[in-house]
Amino acid sequence: MQVFTMPAENFDERNINKQAIRYLILKHRACIDRLQKLENYYRGEHKILGETERENRLVCNHAKDIADTASSYFIGNPVAYKSEEDITYLTDALEIAGADEADGDNGLDLSIYGRAYEYIYTKQDETDLMIKNLSPKNTFIVYDDSIEQNELFAVYYYSKKDSTDQVNTVYVATILTQSYKYVMDIQDMDGPQEFYEEPVEHFKGEVPVVEYLNNKMAIGDYELQIPLIDAYNALMSDRITDKEQFIDAILAIYGTLLADEDAETEGDGKGHKEARKKLKEDKILELPDSTKAEYLTRTFDESGVEILKKAIEQDIHKFSHIPCMTDESFGGNVSGVAMEFKLLGMENITKIKTRYYKKGMRKRLRIFVYFLNTRSGIGLDISKITPTFTRAMPKNLLEISQIVSNLWGKVGKKTLLSQIPFVEDVDAELETVEKESQEALEQQQKMFGNQPNTPPPDDEEEDEKKDDVDE
Repeated sequence: MQVFTMPAENFDERNINKQAIRYLILKHRACIDRLQKLENYYRGEHKILGETERENRLVCNHAKDIADTASSYFIGNPVAYKSEEDITYLTDALEIAGADEADGDNGLDLSIYGRAYEYIYTKQDETDLMIKNLSPKNTFIVYDDSIEQNELFAVYYYSKKDSTDQVNTVYVATILTQSYKYVMDIQDMDGPQEFYEEPVEHFKGEVPVVEYLNNKMAIGDYELQIPLIDAYNALMSDRITDKEQFIDAILAIYGTLLADEDAETEGDGKGHKEARKKLKEDKILELPDSTKAEYLTRTFDESGVEILKKAIEQDIHKFSHIPCMTDESFGGNVSGVAMEFKLLGMENITKIKTRYYKKGMRKRLRIFVYFLNTRSGIGLDISKITPTFTRAMPKNLLEISQIVSNLWGKVGKKTLLSQIPFVEDVDAELETVEKESQEALEQQQKMFGNQPNTPPPDDEEEDEKKDDVDE
């Protein structure tokens, strides 16, 4: 995993060294080939498409299937935030900023590239924060060289196209430090470059670019399976070629000619053409005695090819830990425990994704809370806010209902209701259950006349005592 560092004492956020930024950009561009290859495989631009000597070049895009399945399972459902405090202002700000859309884009980038970046900014002439997903091909963060690797600044860049200048490339780089934002033109050339850009304070409290990692080594979900994907593409392409050659077999005739000799007197080949046309239409071939005809075909071991195909496909899913959802074992009414065993590998790598994603989300929350506190005086404790991830997997509602029914009265109602997938607000649902139970009890009392016995009022008791004394 490429990590960009520089000594903290060599960095001044009020005086940016353009040559240092240029060197970092060139170093980052040296890693672009790997990221571009991963993106190409997701798009279906595989290695086999460049093998022009093949008659057939098929692309079976396991890379896209793995990335889409892994990212949807990990963050297909929106992230929820729980806290003992009232965090309505925070959740509303995240909703306005487009946090759910950014999470979906980040999850896909994690599966493809192994890392993802997002930029938290304020639109011009507006006061609300926004979240924008940035491509890892154009973004990186620079840390100091201490053991803590504190963030110094982030860089988002692109090359400016100038058809009149064939010598130098100009990079337009957005530099985001702890306090300031710069937009610079950096020449791809040695020597000093003029620093004339004015800093703009962004009021985010820290570098407003968040980096997310897919795992410790920042490896994509299908990156290590690319050789197997290439082998599968080659096998399927050769399989189609063999099938075509099997269909276009050569007919060999021994001891005679397909056409009569009289028809070939002119030597123009028209007799053979007519004979082939008639053979194709009638599907009948008459041959003299002691002659024979047969097709010359290659040996086509269909069963062996099918076994090899399944073996490669199983290895792709086995080593990526992403199961094939079209497999027959996922059909039918599968129990919850059985489903969990089938998804155990994907669940394990998703737990790793979740740990690293929460680290980035803590920074996102810090920026939002700092901004809310600065703008509106709303103070929140980040340590008491817990992001909650919900897996996007099918639920066996019958099995869940049986579990809830069996544990009702033995486990808290709030805990049991939280296990039901379609219950979004547990507290509101619990109030509804209690209200309906009370209404049902009152209705039952009215139907069967089971009215509670209440003592008579105090004045009635005194009248009864007076009557007893008079008697």
